[in-house]
Amino acid sequence: MQDIRYWLVLPAAGGGNRFGGSLPKQYAPLAGSTVIEHALAPFLVDGRCSGIAVVLSPGDQWFAKLPVSRHRGLRKVDGGDERCDSVRLGLASLPAADADWVLVHDAARPCVSRDEIDALLDGAMNDPVGGVLAVQVADTLKVADEQGRVGSTAPRSALWRALTPQMFRAGLLRDALASAARAGKVPTDESQAVEWLGHFPRLVPGNARNMKVTQAADLVLAEALLKPGDAAR
Repeated sequence: MQDIRYWLVLPAAGGGNRFGGSLPKQYAPLAGSTVIEHALAPFLVDGRCSGIAVVLSPGDQWFAKLPVSRHRGLRKVDGGDERCDSVRLGLASLPAADADWVLVHDAARPCVSRDEIDALLDGAMNDPVGGVLAVQVADTLKVADEQGRVGSTAPRSALWRALTPQMFRAGLLRDALASAARAGKVPTDESQAVEWLGHFPRLVPGNARNMKVTQAADLVLAEALLKPGDAAR
């Protein structure tokens, strides 16, 4: 695994409508830093990372003020209307060959650990499709009917909650995102775009602490999970 190299795309162009407040959620203060800085931290110190594309909303006025914006090997890219558009534009900005590995990580996931990144690289590097960090669902899930009543109970043993990073060959990811765009389809993550091409990514067990900040209250939990000195997790 030490010989593997990868590129990183970090989509950070979302406005975070559910988060509220005057700042997009990726710039919210968190444990002495910001959400996006914590999300980037383990990749910035990983010698296997060949380069990073941070995809920002056009006119973003916050990222350039962060010290991390001046990190060597990091490029800033204007994003698109949808997350998948931003990932496609970020990927296009990188000099990645078709056979190169690309990881895509959410800017709103500040608690990803080096162990999870290692697990994903180890679990997907020999897979013909790629892999997705995920956690098996622990709760019993109900499927609602049109009247808002329980229509059925989903078999939770087969259900996983997708996390990031997600890892694919650059050529496959380019093809998947371009195909979705041509069809007018909007995938909710990179794996779904790849699935639409008829491929089935490997599920790599991740950690439930790799949470996504969606609402302001999530910052309290994220801060509890981030121990002092965790910036280079």
